[in-house]
Order: sequence, then C-alpha cells, then structure tokens
Amino acid sequence: MMIEIKKKSVVPLYGTAAVCVLYCLIANLHVTWQFVMLIAIGLISYGFLAMLFPGSCTQVKADEKPVSTGDEKVDALLKDGKNSVAEMRLLSEKMPNQEVKAKSDNLVNITEQIFNKLQSEPGVYNQVKRFSDFYLPTSVKLLGAYDSFGQSGVEGDNITSTMERINKALDTILPSYKKFYDSLFEDKALDIETDISVMETMLKRDGLLENDFNTGTPQQNTQPEAQYTPHLELQSEPPQEPPSQ
Repeated sequence: MMIEIKKKSVVPLYGTAAVCVLYCLIANLHVTWQFVMLIAIGLISYGFLAMLFPGSCTQVKADEKPVSTGDEKVDALLKDGKNSVAEMRLLSEKMPNQEVKAKSDNLVNITEQIFNKLQSEPGVYNQVKRFSDFYLPTSVKLLGAYDSFGQSGVEGDNITSTMERINKALDTILPSYKKFYDSLFEDKALDIETDISVMETMLKRDGLLENDFNTGTPQQNTQPEAQYTPHLELQSEPPQEPPSQ
C-alpha cells in the first residue's frame, strides 16, 4: 500500500509577494480602487504561479496490513499516526543539514514509539489523541516548511532566519516529546510500586522477610535481651534460747 504525500511549492507564495510589492511601488494606493486592484492582481498571480509550480507528490510505502485493536477510534488514530510518522521520516531523510536531520530523526523515532504504545495499550487513547490533534500536526508542518525552504534554492534573510528558528524549535520539541512518552508509563509504574508494597507487607506478616526488601540490610532485633537475675534464698535465723537464771 502506497501513501501519496503532497508538498506545495513556495514559489507561488514568494512570486505573489514580489508582484504585490512591485505594484505598490508603481501604483498610487491612496485611491480605494487601487487596493482592489492589488488584491485582484495578487490572487491572479498566485493562481497562475500555482499552476506553473504545483509542487510535488511523493509515494510512501505504508504497512500492507492495517492494525486492528478491535476499537474503531483507536484504529483510526493509529492509522493517522502511522501516516504522519511516514511523512516525517520521508522529510527527515531528505534534509541536507546533518544537525537538523539528527534532531528530526529522533523526533520521528519518539513519535513512532508513542503510537506503538497506543497499539499495545489502547487505554492511553485520550492522551495520544490530544497529542495527535494539537502537537503532531505542527511538528509535521515545521519539518515540511524546513524542507520547502531548503529546496527552494532561494537565499534570503526571511528564509534563513525561519530555517534557523525551526532548528532551535526542535531543541524544545524533542524534550517535550520524550516527557510525554514517559508520562504514558505513569499508571503502569504506579501499579508496579503498589504490587511491591503489597508483597513486602505479606512477606513481613508471614515472617518470610529476613532481609530488607529494598536494601538487603538484615533487620536488627530491637527487643532488649533478658538479663539473668540470680535467685537468692533467704534462711531464717534459729530462735534464741532465753537466758538462764
């Protein structure tokens, strides 16, 4: 199964901007109809350039067998997530900047692990759904924008500064993704901690815990040892005879 990923060209956007700036330098914008003409020229320019530079379409191979967990909403979220991961991986592979490529590769791997966690534990659906709705689309958009600017072949302050801003943004996004992935294990970690506490209690109650469960330090007997007290037998004195007269 192949997934088609469409990537728009940045040429229509920059071309339209150039045409509008040129028109503003020539025309008298103090007249209302000149503003109307500016808007019309901008729309026409963008439409014309969009036809000349439609962008590119890339075919990405996806999993042949769709994942089925038995829950339709979880399966739909998994499908969207895997498509996003495939698109992000494709964009990352084409990046010429090795620093940005390393960051985007890590981002792809963490995102993939998040959806693998959802596949194995559908109970984290609500958390992953929020992640997929709010954070993932922006990440895909940033990687796509970086690739588009890099492939445009045009150098300028806006392009350079935007690409650098995306590079710095990845330094913030990566730790946040790792923290979110770690939070998906919170309930499981709490369950394990509870099981350990219950086991400790049962072992102590049954007298089976000779050593401390956590440190292995032998338990000390806190009761004082009984001291031996010698038993003294008291003998009574013999009766004294009365004095003779």
